[in-house]
Parts: sequence; structure tokens; C-alpha cells
Amino acid sequence: MAEPYVKKLSTVLLEAITDKDPLVQEQVCGALCALGEARPAEVLRACEEYLWQHEKLAHPYRTMILRAMETVVSSHISDLDKDMARAVIFLASSEMTRVKDLVCDWQQAASNVLVAVGKQFIGLVMEEVLSKFQPGALPHYFVVQTLANLAASNVFGMVPFLTSILSTMLPMLGMAKHDTMRVAFCCALQHFSESTLEYLANLDQAPDPTVRKDTFATDIFSAYDILFNHWLQSREAKLRLAVVEALGPMSHLLPSEKLEEQLPKLLPGVLALYRKHAETFHVSKSLGQILEAAVSVGSRTLEAQLDALLAALHAQICVPVESSSPLVVSNRKEVLRCFTVLACCSPDRLLAFLLPKLDANNERTRVGTLQVVRHVINSAASQMEVKKPFILSSMRLPLLDTNSKVKRAVVQVISAMAHHGYLEQPGGEAMVAYIVQQCALPPEAEPQKPGPDSEDPATDSVRDVSISTLYLVSTTVDRMSHVLWPHLLEFLTPVRFTGALTPLCRSLVHLAQKREEVGADAFLIQYDSNVTLPSPYAITTRLLTVSSNPYLGDGRGAASLRLLSVLHRNIHPLLGQRWATTVPLLLEHLDEHTEETLSQKEWEERLLAFLRDTLAVVSDNTWICQLSLEMCRQLPCYNGTPQEKNFLYKCIGTTLGAASSKEVVRKHLQELLETARHQEEAEREGLACCFGICATSHLDDVLAQLEDFMRSDVFRRSTGIFNIFKDRSENEVEKVKSTLILCYGHVAARAPRELVLAKVESDILRNIFQYFSTKVLGIKVETKDPALKLCLIQSVCMASQAICSSAQAGSFHFLRKAELVAQMMEFIKAEPPDSLRTPIRKKAMLACTYLVSLEPALEERVQADLIRGCLHSVMAVLPEPEGEEDRQESLYLDTMHALEDLLTSLLRRNMTPQGLQIMVEHLSPWIRSPRGHERVRALGLSACLLQHFLEHLHVSALVPFHNLGLLIGLFSPRCADLWPATRQEAVSCVYALLYLQLGYEGFSRDYRDDVAEQLLALKEGLVHPDPAILFHTCHSIAQIIAKRLPPEQLISLLLTLFESLGDPDKNCSRAATVMVNCLLRERGSMLQEKVPEIVSVLRSKLQEAREEHVLQAAQHSVYLLASQHCAAVVSSLLGGSLPFDSHTCTLWRALALEPSLTTQVLGLLLEKMSRDVPFKETRAFLLSSSPGREATLLPLAATCALHEVLSALESGPAVLELYPQLFAALLLRVSCTLGVLLPRSLQAKERRSVGSAVAPRSLEPCSCAVDALQAMLLRGGNEDVVRRVELEGGWQLLRTSAGHEEGVTRLASAMAKCAGPRLPLVMKALVCTQSSVYEIQRVTSTAFLAELLNSNVVNDLMLLESLLDNLAARQKDTSASVRRLVLRGLANIASSSPEKVQAHGPQLLTAMIGGLDDRDDPHSLVALEAMVGLARLLELVKRQDLRSVLLHVAIRIRPFFDSEKTELRSASIRLFGHLNQVCHGGCEDVFLEQVVAGLVPLLLHLQDPQAPVTNACRFALRLCGPNLQHEELAAVFQKHLQEGRGLHFGEFLNATCKLLVRVGRTGYRGGGRGPGTETEGLLCRCTTSRNCWAAWRPPASSTSRAAGRTSVLPPPCSWGSWCCTRSRSTSHLWTWSRSRQWLPVPQRCSSCSRTQPPWCARRLPRPWAAWSSSPEAPAAVPARVCA
Repeated sequence: MAEPYVKKLSTVLLEAITDKDPLVQEQVCGALCALGEARPAEVLRACEEYLWQHEKLAHPYRTMILRAMETVVSSHISDLDKDMARAVIFLASSEMTRVKDLVCDWQQAASNVLVAVGKQFIGLVMEEVLSKFQPGALPHYFVVQTLANLAASNVFGMVPFLTSILSTMLPMLGMAKHDTMRVAFCCALQHFSESTLEYLANLDQAPDPTVRKDTFATDIFSAYDILFNHWLQSREAKLRLAVVEALGPMSHLLPSEKLEEQLPKLLPGVLALYRKHAETFHVSKSLGQILEAAVSVGSRTLEAQLDALLAALHAQICVPVESSSPLVVSNRKEVLRCFTVLACCSPDRLLAFLLPKLDANNERTRVGTLQVVRHVINSAASQMEVKKPFILSSMRLPLLDTNSKVKRAVVQVISAMAHHGYLEQPGGEAMVAYIVQQCALPPEAEPQKPGPDSEDPATDSVRDVSISTLYLVSTTVDRMSHVLWPHLLEFLTPVRFTGALTPLCRSLVHLAQKREEVGADAFLIQYDSNVTLPSPYAITTRLLTVSSNPYLGDGRGAASLRLLSVLHRNIHPLLGQRWATTVPLLLEHLDEHTEETLSQKEWEERLLAFLRDTLAVVSDNTWICQLSLEMCRQLPCYNGTPQEKNFLYKCIGTTLGAASSKEVVRKHLQELLETARHQEEAEREGLACCFGICATSHLDDVLAQLEDFMRSDVFRRSTGIFNIFKDRSENEVEKVKSTLILCYGHVAARAPRELVLAKVESDILRNIFQYFSTKVLGIKVETKDPALKLCLIQSVCMASQAICSSAQAGSFHFLRKAELVAQMMEFIKAEPPDSLRTPIRKKAMLACTYLVSLEPALEERVQADLIRGCLHSVMAVLPEPEGEEDRQESLYLDTMHALEDLLTSLLRRNMTPQGLQIMVEHLSPWIRSPRGHERVRALGLSACLLQHFLEHLHVSALVPFHNLGLLIGLFSPRCADLWPATRQEAVSCVYALLYLQLGYEGFSRDYRDDVAEQLLALKEGLVHPDPAILFHTCHSIAQIIAKRLPPEQLISLLLTLFESLGDPDKNCSRAATVMVNCLLRERGSMLQEKVPEIVSVLRSKLQEAREEHVLQAAQHSVYLLASQHCAAVVSSLLGGSLPFDSHTCTLWRALALEPSLTTQVLGLLLEKMSRDVPFKETRAFLLSSSPGREATLLPLAATCALHEVLSALESGPAVLELYPQLFAALLLRVSCTLGVLLPRSLQAKERRSVGSAVAPRSLEPCSCAVDALQAMLLRGGNEDVVRRVELEGGWQLLRTSAGHEEGVTRLASAMAKCAGPRLPLVMKALVCTQSSVYEIQRVTSTAFLAELLNSNVVNDLMLLESLLDNLAARQKDTSASVRRLVLRGLANIASSSPEKVQAHGPQLLTAMIGGLDDRDDPHSLVALEAMVGLARLLELVKRQDLRSVLLHVAIRIRPFFDSEKTELRSASIRLFGHLNQVCHGGCEDVFLEQVVAGLVPLLLHLQDPQAPVTNACRFALRLCGPNLQHEELAAVFQKHLQEGRGLHFGEFLNATCKLLVRVGRTGYRGGGRGPGTETEGLLCRCTTSRNCWAAWRPPASSTSRAAGRTSVLPPPCSWGSWCCTRSRSTSHLWTWSRSRQWLPVPQRCSSCSRTQPPWCARRLPRPWAAWSSSPEAPAAVPARVCA
């Protein structure tokens, strides 16, 4: 690395050190140090230059740079040259003294740099520092501090400078007034003194060996005088401590006489500081140095200060130690050091002071004193040698102290005594016993670890300290061997020393091995001379028994076995070789296991095998009997440890089994029965084991002894008739019975199999039930003792197990099997179902497990009851709360294993799919349980059964696994259970089922399927609580199932999964939906025939389940089915009852999820809607004229379905694709359902729905169609159309017969305005329907198309021509409504395309005139539409086209002036006005006559009661005026007949008549026919008919009497017409009536004899036809020939 680069890098780092982030600063410093490791000189130079160049750099940053320099210098001091060192020294000195004020961090860092350089270049550093340490002036604080630190870090370099430094410093001491400076001087003097002492102690290595202590004596004493006499009296605690720290090392440099002189003042002065300071470490340290200095000079004045010293030091040692304070611990060390000094100079005075304090009651005093005693024993051994008896005798009272701290201190003292030969003295045995007694204390909680500075493990427990002391003494202190061996053997057998067995055995093993190394004689124990030692039988029994719990007490099992092995020669001479082989195997087994992994049962079996092997090797009946006797003697010792006592019983049974003396065997068995504590469960079990083990060799003797005991007085005393009802006696006898029953069970279990079959029913079971069933006065009394029940169950279980394991079990016919099973079931049912407190049900089920495998087989009913009872007894047990004891958990697990074994045993008797199905059916309610713990258990049992079935599957022929789908459907949804354990078990079940299917397909048992194996990898995903991951895993599981499931099983699987949709566990319900949909997607193509069933099940499930996810899943399922079987799904859904419930509607909406599918569905529904007739005529309609139509079901259902599909937002794309077909079909559906009733089968439902609180959508056929049409428009993006029609009331109009046409019109108008681009295809679809057989459909389509012509959109879309052609083609339609609407549509061209009217004028006029001439419309509505249309077209057609039809139109409309219908009168009069309007300036005479002839009816109709007629008359008269060529008359019409202006009819008529008179005098139009007669007639009729509208226009049926006769009055318009045209001779045609009216006299035709009106009136057929056909017409009229 080049030097410039290092410099640049260093500069960059130094610049970065000013960063505000402390972490960055630390990293920069670390980088500088790391760079300095590689190139120290360059980095130091860069730092030095940077500091000189940046003098204003803040001191915190300068501090960090100096610290980095110190690190580099310390690491590479040997690599620095003088120049670099000199530069660094000068920089550091400058930095240190730059400011006078103390800036500790900065100046300390600079001082440290000087100290670091001073280790190598002391001369250069001292030269620089001394330049700033000049006489006569106080130096800088850190100059003095630097000198002190230099003295400490470089002793040999600094001591030669001390003489000059001290001479300069001494005058400065008086000048120092501030405590800070004084502290610095004290620190310097302390380090100077310590350096001097170190220098003098190592003169052989010193550069100047001529240096002597007296060289510094004078200067040190001068300094001492100032420090002790002046500064020590300061109030500043820090200064006092600094002074006392300095006085300690300075005292060694004082002259001897001066020290002796100062001690009387110095020691009290230092001791006084104990009272002034809480932290006394520095005081104690200094005191120890002063005492050492005083002893070294042989001070005589020390004796006088001894009492004060001892008292003060003892008080310090009694202060409690705080492990968190290192100074306190260090202070104790210094105080003990002072005691050591005093013990060496005055041992008698010291012990006289200490030992009496052992009797003090104060804990701290005793503990402190014992610690001093222990320290003195160790540190002043030679001085304490003659004091041993005295010290031992003083320990009597501390040995009795119960305080744990005192005990710990006593044990530590005994440890020190052992190392120094105290225990060999008389009284030493008590000390050993005390140690063992403390080793036997119960273990305490885990202690805190001692501090690193702690000299002894003060924080360890007394037991731990005692154990380590005992082992340490026995293994490391050779002189203790003869003291401990064989004395420690005495502590093996007493129960109170059980806790100390492990350390005892370890110590004894070590001692025995050392003895054996010495020689065999030294090893053998002389029992004669040591009568207190235990016998070999006692040692063997004790060590073997405690080994049964090997890890207790720090592993006493291994320790006991090792000791037993070492003592083999003392136990029996023949055992050495065999134990050398067997004991290591036992120890190896213990090493391979831990307390958690060791099987207690297996370990005890190993120990019993070891015992049997030992007894076989000894093969001495006497020895064996002695051993059994000792074992029986030790039984009471283990009353507090049931497990060990239980094992000891087994050892006794083993030993008795090896004994050959039957008398001894029976005697011991009798004693055991009599002395056993039958109330203790463990003891009953142990005693029974003892009998069972013994029965392996002495079966008959054991059975005989049991029967003897039953007949003995001991048993009878508790079972008397009068005692049976006493609680205590009853309890006692029940416990004794329990023991005996249990003994029989163990005898059956352990006796030789070839003997037990013959005795199991005759002896064993007979006696068992004899003990269990108690009879009092012949009445059976049921026991309530659970212990007795447990013993009976356990005995039955062991007996059954013994039979099963027998070679003759297959041929053995167990007669009492059913009885025993029934008894076990009674016990199980009697247990509380919600809690598990006793092992009764576990053991009862275990007994049943063995019983069911025996012959004869159980009946099916009994077997079913057994399964149900056991499941209910276990599955419903509530889980234990968190924190309960492990015993309950263990009991539960054992019970579950027992249930598993029972169910497996039952399955084993019927290893067929049917047998498996039976077991799963029993478990099914628990698998679907709402309680999680029950589901976990049920799934665990199912997995166990399936695994057993799979492992034992033997398929001789390829047969179907017919219930695979049912089972997978039951288990697979549980893969998403809320409980992780349930999910794991469910996957295991599915995994086993798939392999079972493979097995039934012929695959071998070891075959591994790649697809099925993927399930195991998916288990990890089921552990994750994230629902997304969980359900994704379920989907993967479903895919695996779909790949391996046979086709015939698919429907059963789906139906089972549908059942799971309503699972109480929402996760499982969701998983079922995921799996159903996955299966439908993967395998749905083969389900066409099952679609109706699936859809039906889905509907029923939706009715049961209300959850949102079930609804969504059902929708998705229907969608998946429909995507593969669309027609079948649509047919199935249509087959549902009407009205569709909400769930069926949901399924319909699911079919709109995907556009292509939605298109298919809509097409199918349109087909269904149009396939059948929309309605059918009812019988009522056929028999009467009243309407009676009922809607057909299929089109109605299809309409409702269309509405639901179209209601889904997702159906939009499909609606756009089928827009014209949907619109046309639904619009026509609306039309053909007008007035149609629901089928009778649905009318009652509709009434009920109307009366319900929340009614479903209406089933009324027309409303359904309208709703569907609205939904279709909304989905097609035509919201504006729907809204516009709604605002105009169009939708409501569409639903009514009267308003339907108008509703269609408004819909068409809205479509034209808001949905123009859709119209071409819509029009095309509607045109195709105009040939429909249903009139109303033709009406609807025509109305829609007609209204389109009212909008300009037809021009934009170029639809005009085609619309005109289509409408024109319908002019001959049989329906008057269609013909009427055609005319309306043709007239609408005037609004939408006025410019096109002239081009189509002839066609339009022809159509309109044809409408006027329509003879097939009884109500003249076609003519009305023609008149309205002509009124709109007249102004737009060409004049030449109009001229040819003008007169015809005028004449044709005249009869309508007096029509009964207001609309006809109004339309005809208004059209008359339009005819006048278009003839302005070019009116022919013929038409003018029609105008003049129309004036009278027009004037008369001004008084019409209907406002529309009146307004039309005003309009017509205003437009007639200009054609009359009379300006004044036209002006009168314009003045009086304005729209919205009131009319005074009399005034208007007077003015009109005057003008007409004037016209009559002057002539009409200046030529032509003479106006006189016409004008006079017109005027006469006008004047005589003033205000007589009621008389002029009576109803056709009204009559009036005039001059004594009745005549029918023809309409006024007819009279006027006739009078206007034939007024030559009116005298014979008119008569004056009594009502002052002129009435025309009809004439009789001379040729036809019909009464005729005037000839010109014959063109108006209706009024005159009514008049002439009247029976009241006059008989005599003037004859006239018809024209």
C-alpha cells in the first residue's frame, strides 16, 4: 500500500470522524486503528498533522483521534523511531496542557499517549514532561497524573528519575490548595512508592542495583508528614481515600524508627476511616500494608493496638458480602490478609479473641468468625498446629447450628481441618458425620453462580459444598483414607442418609480402589472388629434397591452399582467374575439414556435379571434365605418411597423364587400379606408383583397361601357381618381384597403358560370374583371402591393376556368372556364422561382388548355397544387446563392407546372394507364434533385404524374398495381443521386410504406411489396458520385425490363433501368447498348423469347453511358443473320449484361468472322461454267470454332464471353479445304475459309470499318479464334507458294492458335517445317477430318500431327505408291495433325526418287515407290515428300530391265532427283546420264549399263541453278565415279565437252574423253562385240557434215532442250540410218546433220508400243511418228520388 494512499485514506477517515452519528464515529476510530495495524507510522503522522492543522477542532473529536493514536502506539511501540516518537510526544504534551481547565476525556487521552510512548522512550517523555514540571509553580493536573502512570507502567525506567521528581514535588505539596490537585499528588506518591518497592524487590533485574530504600526515606517521610497530619483530616472523602491509599506503600519506605514512632497515631487514624467510609477496600488494603511493614520491622507497639485492630477487622469480616459489589469482596480478602498477619505474630491472642465468638447467637458473627478460623487454619498452619484440640472442641456449638450460612461456613472449616490433619484427632468422626449429614440434605433450587473474584463458592448450597468437600477429602487427602474407610459404610443403610448415597458411594469406590491397590487384606472388611458396619446382605439390598431409581440424587444408581461391584469380595467370593461382566452392562445402559428416555420398567427388569443371575451364581439356599430375610427387614425403611419399596417387593419375589425351601417361601409370603400396608396402591402393586414373580417357581404354593390367607383370622376379622357396614372396616377389607385380586392377576400373568390355562377359570377367576362380589344375607353388595375395581380390571386383563399369549389360545374356549366384557362395560359407563381421574376405563378397555380376541366371538350388538360405550367414555373427556400435572396427561395418553388397541383388536376380527366402514361410522360423529379435542382424538383413532388395516391388508382377488369415496369425503375436509394436530391426522388418513385403494387395485404393500407420496410433503403447509396457505394446501390435496380416485367413487366423495359444507368448523367447511370445486374442475366431465343430484344437494345444503363461504362455494360448484354440462345444469335449476328461493337465485347468478358460459346459459334460457307456449287457455275462458289465461311453467321459470342471471354484474359481456335476441325476446315476453295469471299450483304460493314479512320476488308473469328486461338493459350498459323509462312511468305502463302500448313507446323513445347503436340489431330481431301468431306480440313490436321513426336516430343509422318497408307491409294486418300503430309510425316521419316526407308523400298519404277508409275497426281508432297522422304530414307533402286527395279527405272526415268520442271530434276538426292551412291562396271552389259548409258545425262546436274539441274549433276557424277571402271575418276569428283567451260566445256570434249578412248582400267572392239564398240560410241557422247547443245536438237516443208528435232529430251537421247545398226551396223542408227551433223535415224516397236525408248528406252514413233507422221516424214526408 503506497504511502500517499495511506495518507489520503487516513485524511478521509479523520475528516469523517466529525460525523454526528456516534456509531459512525466509533466505526471511523476502528478503521483508523485497523489501518494503523498495517502502517502505524503513516497513520500516526497523519493524525499528528491533522491535529496541528485543525487546532479549532472540538475536543470530543480530538479525544477520539488521540485514543486511536494510543491504540496504534501501544500495539507498535517497538516499530517507532525517535523522530516519530518525539513528534507524538510533543503533540500529546501540547494537547494535554493546551487548556488549564480540566477536560478529563481529552487530557486523559493525551496523557495515555505519553504513557504508551513512555514504555519505550522514557527519556524523551520525561524530558518533555519535566519541562512542564518546574519548581516554584504548580504543574498541570495531568502532568502529575502522567508521572504517576509512567511510574506504574515503566518501573525500571522511572525509578531513577524519582529522586529529582520528589525533590521538585515536595515544595509543591504545600502549594496545592485544591483537593483535585492534592488527589493527583497522592496518586503520584502511591505509584512512586509502589514502583520503588517493586524496583527494590527485583534489584537483580534493575538497571541500577545500587538504589537503596533509604535513598527515598527522607523525602517519603516529608511527604508522609503532610499527607497524614494535614490532608488526611480533609472533609473531602475522595482526598482521604487517596491519602490512605498512598500511606500503605509509603509506610514500607519510612525509616524504621519513624514508623515505630508513627504507629500509635497511624493505626488509630487508619482504623477511624472505617467509620467514615462505606467503601472500605482501600482502607483495609492500606491497613494490611501498614501491618506488614510493622511486623517486618518487629514493632513492639503493635501489641498495644491488637485489641482495637481485632475488633475493627472482625467487624469488617462480619459485613454481609454482596456479590454485585467487587469492592466488598476485595475488602474481605484484604481483611483476611490482615488476620493472617496478626495470626503469625500473635496466634494466642487471635484465637482467644475468635473462638469465644463461635458461641455467639448472631449469624453474621458466627459466619464471619468461621471464615476467619478457616483462613487462619490454611494460612497459618504452623502456628495453629498445637491448637488443633482446642479448635476442634470449640466447634461443638457451630455443629448444632441450623442456619444454612453457618452450615456452609462450618463445612468449609471442616474441609480446611481435613487438609491439615484435624480430623485424625479425637472428635474428628463427628466432623465426618456432619459432612455426610449435610450431603443428605434435600437439593435446593438452582443456586446463583459465584462471582469470578470469589475465593470460595459462597453462593453454593450447603449440600453442594458438603458433597464437593467429602469427595475432595476422600480423593485428594491421603491421610484421610484410614479415617474414612470403612467408617463411611456405616452411613449407607440408615434412611436419614439416603440423600448422601451418591457422594458416599463415589467416595467409598475411590477409597476401596485405593485399599485394593494396597492389598487384598487391607480391602477386606473385618466385620467382627467393626460391629457397627452393615452386613453384606444389608449392603446388597440397600444398593440394589436404591438403584431402581437410578437418576435420583445425582445418579445414585450408577454410583451404587459401582460400589456394589467394588465390594464383590465382601458380598460373596463367587460374584467377582460375573459382576465384572454384568455391572458394566448396566452402567452402559444408564449412560445411553437420560432420566426422560429411560424406561423404568425395562430398567427394573434388568436389575431383577441381575439379581436372578447373582442368585444363580451364589446358588446357596442359606445365603439366599438370609438375603430374603434382610430384604423383608428393610421393607419398612421404604415406606416414604413407594417406587423403591415396590421394587424391593419384586426383589423379594425374585429371591423367594430362587429359594428351594417351601417353608421359608410360604412363611415369608404369609408375613408379607400380614404386614403389608394394603391402603397404599404402590404397595399393593409391589406385593402382587412379588407373588407373581414367586409363582414362576412356586405356583401351587402361592395359590395355596392366598387361599389360606383368605380363610385366616386376619382376613375374617375385617369381613364379619356386623363390621361390613362400618366405614373403616369396609375400607380395610376392600383394600385387602384389592391386594388379593391383584395378586391373582399377577400370578396368572407370570405363572408358566402351560399351567395357567388349567387354573385360570377354576381357581384364579373364581377366587377373583368371589373377592369382588360381596354378599350380605344373600344380597349382592356392589363395591364403590375404585381401587378394588382397578385391581379386578387389571387382574382380568392380565389373565386374558396370559390366555392370549398361550400356545393353546386358539383352541381355548373362554366361557366367561361375555360376562367379563359386560362387567368391564359397567365399569366404563360408571365413569364420569367429562373427566379422567382414574385409570379404570383405560384398564377396562385394555382388558376388553384381550378379551375380544378370544373365542367365542362377541355378538354384533354387544360389539356395537362396546365400541359406542368406549368412544363416549373417552372422546368426551375434557382436556386438562394448561399447567396441570403431567400425571393427568400421561393417564390420558395411556387411555387413548388402550382405546386404539381395543378398536384395532375389533377391526382385526373383520378385516374387510365393510368392517372398516363400521368402525369409521362409529367414529364419524366425533370426527364432525364441534369440539376440537374430540375431533383430534377421533382423527387420531381413525389414522391408527387405517394404518393397521393397511399394514395387514391381504387381497386375494381384485375387488373394489367400494367405500373409498365416503371415507375420503369424511377425512379430507379435516385437513383444514382449526387444530393443527387434527390436520396432520387427516392427511395421514387420506394417505392411508389412497394406498388402500392401490392395494385393492393389486399393487404390492411396499409399492410407493409418487402422487400419493406428495401428501407427506404437503403436511408442512398444514402447520402454517395462514388461511391462504392452508386452503392452497387443501386444493393440492384435492388434486392428488382426483388423480387417484376411481370414477365410480367420485359421486360418493362429492356427496360426502357436500355434507361437510355445514360443518361447525368453518375452516373444514371452507376446505370442503375448495375440494369440491377442485374435484369438479378435475373430474367433472364424467358427472353428466349426476348433475341433477348434485344440483339438488347443493340447493338443500344452501338452505341449511347460512355462511357466506358456503354460498360462494356452491356458486363456484355450479359454475364448474355448468362449464362442463351447461344444458344439464340449466335444466336441473329450472326444475326447481317456483318461486326460486334465494339459494337457487344465488346458483343462477353463479352462471354469470364467465362470459362464454353466461352466453351459453342465456341462449339456453331464451330457447326454453320460447320453446313452449307462453300461456294456455283455461276452461273458464273457453266456456265464457271473460279472459282466463294461465302462464306455462317452463317459460315462466326461464324468465325468472333470466332475471337472476342478468342481475349478476358479471353477465355484462354476455348480455352485450346477445343483446338484440335478449331484448326482443324479453320485450315480447312482456307483451304475451299481459293479463296472464299464474298457474293454479303457484297462486297459493304467491298469496303466501304476499302475506309474509319478507316476500320473495313477485311471480306475476308480466312483472317477472319486465324485471328481467330491466336487468338486461342494466347489464347491457343502458342505465340511462332504465332511468328514463322509470321517470316517465314506462315500466309501470308496460305491466298493464291499457298502458302497455304507451310503455313500449316510451321504451322505444328512450332506446332511440340513449341506446342508438343497439337499434339496428334490435330492429332486425323485432322485425322477425312481426309475423308472430300472437297479436299482442305483433302490436308490441310494431309499437316499438313505430316509435323509432319518431327519432332522428333512424337517419343516423340509415334505418328509415327498412322501417318504412316493414311498417308498410303490416298495413293489412288482421289486428286493428297493428294497423293503427303502422299509421302512427308512418306519421312519425314528420318528426324524425321531415325532409324525407316529400320523397315518400304518395306512400304516406295513401296509407293515411287507407286508414280513414278502414272498415274493420269498430271503434274508428285506425281512422283517428290516420287523422292525427295526416295533420302532422300535410304541411310536409308536396302540393301536387295533396291536391288530389284534399277534397276526399275533407269529405271523409266530416262525419267525425259529431262523433260520440271526443278524440275523433277533436282530431277531425283539427285536421279540417290543417286542410285549410295548406290551401291558403289556392283553394278550389269545390273545397271552398266544404269550408263554407263547415262553418256552422265549427261555430256550434265552440260550445262543446270538451275543451280539446273547443280548442280544435278555434284552431280550425282561425285557419278557415283566410280562405273565406273576407278580411273582416278573418280578423274577427283571429281576435276572438286566440289560444288561451276567453270567448264570449254571444258577442262573437253577433259579430260573425253581422259580417255574414254583409257578405250575403255584397255577394260571395264577387261571382259564382248567388249567395243570397245560401247566405240567408246560413245566417238563419246561426241566428236561430244561438246558445242552443243542447237542443241542436241531442243524444242519438233522445226524443222530443213537437206539435203533438215525436220525431227523431238528425245531427245538426247533417242538417246544415243539406241546407247549405239544397236551399232553393226550403219551405217544405223545415218546420218550426215548439222549442222555437227549425227542424228539417225528412223526405221519403219515391223509388225505395226509405226516408232519406238530403242527397248531399248521404255521404255521411253514420248520423243519418242512426236517424233513418229509428222506428220513430215520421211516416209522411215529401217524396224524393234517391240520387
